[in-house]
Amino acid sequence: MDRAVVVVAAGSGTRLGLGTAKAFVPVAGSLMLERALAPLFTLPAPVLVVVVAPASHLDACRSLVASVAGAAVAYTAVVPGGADRHASVEAGLAVLPDSVTTVLVHDAARCLTPASQFSLVADTVEATGAGVVPALPVTDTVKRVDGDVVVETVDRAALVGVQTPQGFPLAALRQAYAVSERAETDDAGVFQAAGGTVRSVPGDADAFKITTAWDLRRAESIVRADAPAPTAVRVGLGVDVHAFDQDAPCRVGLLDFPGEPGLSGHSDGDAVAHAVCDALLSAGALGDIGGRFGTSDPAYAGAAGDVFIRGAVAALAAVGLVPVSVTVQVVGNRPRIGARRDEMQDALAAAVGAPVAVSGTTTDGLGFTGRGEGLTAIATALVTGAGPSGPARAS
Repeated sequence: MDRAVVVVAAGSGTRLGLGTAKAFVPVAGSLMLERALAPLFTLPAPVLVVVVAPASHLDACRSLVASVAGAAVAYTAVVPGGADRHASVEAGLAVLPDSVTTVLVHDAARCLTPASQFSLVADTVEATGAGVVPALPVTDTVKRVDGDVVVETVDRAALVGVQTPQGFPLAALRQAYAVSERAETDDAGVFQAAGGTVRSVPGDADAFKITTAWDLRRAESIVRADAPAPTAVRVGLGVDVHAFDQDAPCRVGLLDFPGEPGLSGHSDGDAVAHAVCDALLSAGALGDIGGRFGTSDPAYAGAAGDVFIRGAVAALAAVGLVPVSVTVQVVGNRPRIGARRDEMQDALAAAVGAPVAVSGTTTDGLGFTGRGEGLTAIATALVTGAGPSGPARAS
């Protein structure tokens, strides 16, 4: 492995005023260090990741790194930081194996830095042999002052704001730290003070450093703005009852049952299919089977049950919802569905476009189902979609 990233996460976070190490401050529900590390494990090629953590948080840091890294935890290390950033970077560099030729030094406080910025910096280091910093143009007018007196306007055309990660040939950066006589504000300063050449590449606006409470609120706003729209989850209930008709063919759950008495109805009388249809429509707040496929419409005379189910699925799709699963309870003495349960589930699932579970029961001789006068089906449907949080409306 010839690339490594040293993540400096040993800062105290005093200016945030939250009473904990900065890297362990939550940003929209995830710790700052967790967000800073996540992009590293999405890079095209594996990198060695060394986290420089507060001495008081080493165990917590190791646990967090293992959680983020997953199977790549073998490519990670956690070391205690020093008295200042300069010493912390030296501590991270010290544990890198000699096989590493390119090192990136990154501040955990820039926790929204995209993975593409790491790749760009590393690639440029290896292409040029120089130190590399990501930078953004300075857009504000810049003044040089003496106390509170403005002395002059500085030409901003030659100025940039520098971010991390900053990349270097490892051997050259180690040498620069070894001979440095004073701490610099960043690693590029140390490298340049030792005679190294530093080049810049375009930075990213999201790679800003979280230092104050205002910065933290800004980061949280960005995370929330980028989050996917909330997914609506709805449950619907459908119940259908049909009397037996000795002269009608028996069709239940989209299956034919030869030799069994059929179910009366304007369509094929498939109580199971109709209950599923009603459950789907109910979940989407789209009315019911009678309102959408009424008996007054000759188009549905004798229609098979899958016509209604597919119609309900289409109505859901029109409002941005899709079925997730359906369950059906069939109540009656006959037909017996046990031997054909799997076949029925498969047929219904094909029409719904989602798994369907079917079960059967009797009422122990009680009521019209117990007397063998008809059949009841009770269905529940779960649907989901990125629609509005309120009830869905038909288009």
